[in-house]
Amino acid sequence: MRAETDDPLVQVALPTVAEVLDLPAVRVGRPEVLAGREHLDRPVRWVHVSEIPDIAGLLLGGELILSTGIALPDGDDLRRYAAELIEAGAAGLVVELGRRFRSLPPPLVTAMERGGLPLVALHREVRYVKITEAIHTCIVEQQFNALRASEQAHETFTALSVRGASPAEIVDAVAGMTGCPVVFEDLMHRVVGHAAADMPVDDLLRNWEARSRMARADARTAVCGAERWAVTTVEARGETWGRLVLLPSGEPTATQLLILERGATALTLNRLLERNRETLERQAHRSTLSEIIDGRYSSAPDIEARTAALGVPIAQSALIAVIVQPEGGPGGAAEPVAAAARAAGAGALVGALDDRRVGALLALEDPAERPRVLERFARGVRERLGRPATVAAGTTAREVAEVRRSFSEAHQIADAAPPPRNAHHRPYYELPDIQLRGLLFILGDDPRLQAFVERTLGPLLDHDSRHGTGLLDTLRAYVAHGGNKSEAAAAAHLSRQSLYQRLAAIERVLGVGLESADVRTSLHAAIMSLDSTEPSRR
Repeated sequence: MRAETDDPLVQVALPTVAEVLDLPAVRVGRPEVLAGREHLDRPVRWVHVSEIPDIAGLLLGGELILSTGIALPDGDDLRRYAAELIEAGAAGLVVELGRRFRSLPPPLVTAMERGGLPLVALHREVRYVKITEAIHTCIVEQQFNALRASEQAHETFTALSVRGASPAEIVDAVAGMTGCPVVFEDLMHRVVGHAAADMPVDDLLRNWEARSRMARADARTAVCGAERWAVTTVEARGETWGRLVLLPSGEPTATQLLILERGATALTLNRLLERNRETLERQAHRSTLSEIIDGRYSSAPDIEARTAALGVPIAQSALIAVIVQPEGGPGGAAEPVAAAARAAGAGALVGALDDRRVGALLALEDPAERPRVLERFARGVRERLGRPATVAAGTTAREVAEVRRSFSEAHQIADAAPPPRNAHHRPYYELPDIQLRGLLFILGDDPRLQAFVERTLGPLLDHDSRHGTGLLDTLRAYVAHGGNKSEAAAAAHLSRQSLYQRLAAIERVLGVGLESADVRTSLHAAIMSLDSTEPSRR
């Protein structure tokens, strides 16, 4: 039972009648409950010592009345006295025996029992000042503790909001302050953030959607469902976009509910600040992808439970790591990439990995579907982005531990792939597609390869730099088309005569004969190596 303070979010846990009767100052009076035993959980907001029979008109509700009974009425007036206390919402009546009554009158006992109001007799004389002092001290301490908890929660979540903390950090803070598992879900009951506390993640998230749909709340903050979850909505300006759920081991305390609501407020601020950057789903996907790639998860069942709660079951699936590198950077690309994955019929975790690339972990039920899905996915990415992009796919992983290797391959493939505006650009690239280019990229930092490039192409690069010519671009087109001059001239947008003149100049500057297949191979390898380390030259 709770009563509100001046702060609408501070709910003070008041002592109950049962807790009051257990105080040492009350126990010395040998209290005996004569009526209303089933209602001893009534909260005690304050204590009044009163001997007047018309005290009910002075009550606000929740008061425990202490009396010696010396001025209590008789007969029907006694029943009326009890009815007025019940109507006023008193917490209970405690009467000390001895001064007037040796035992409490049956009409009073009957009336209090019928009205469900606790009636307690004290069989020994007590000092009421000790009782009121003990109860009021207890109430004030709990109010102070609630206000202190409110202040601490306010400071914590304000600091998180000011520094732009992520939803994951806010959820972690709620779990840390309450000591309970916490889940942040969207309106479709998909988990977009969680902190398991001491509970295994797979236990926390098992069948999450079904369990969450059973926990329906009738108010913004409520304790509901068979598991007695504490739930509060995350909303602003009348728009609700999720729920923050606390899973306590018993009934949640007032302080835990306070922290839950403060956490929801922090998530609201985060949402308002971030709504033009990423959706909650993309944030959750990006965070989960990062943990998988970096190996920052406790076990395969844990990460599988988390991805399943996000709506992307990866257990028993064929997993393909894909890198999407849009021209001009990944700004706003994650959502179109996710839409392309859905259209291709693949479950996918999708999120921006850095300032150049979007990562996607595709989950397929049938590994044989890989070529079809990748083809549809790559074409869907190009259509939805509306700009060129490189799509690179690592080899298929059958376990989550292998995903890191698949992403490493995908990064290497993306680095080695030709630029997206290249005439021979593929919808997507795999390891067999990059072959020599991929090897040269991997060896790009090797001084021996660098020396080879400089020895092979250095004179031509110097010539272009001094004279402003574009002989390197001409040579690139020529070797890319296997020495076919007609195709090279078309690709370089040159007439055949101009191409012949440029090829002659290249032979003169480099001191080689371009009709030699070995020479062309060496030049092609040097150009691919140069392009892999300096993409701007492509």
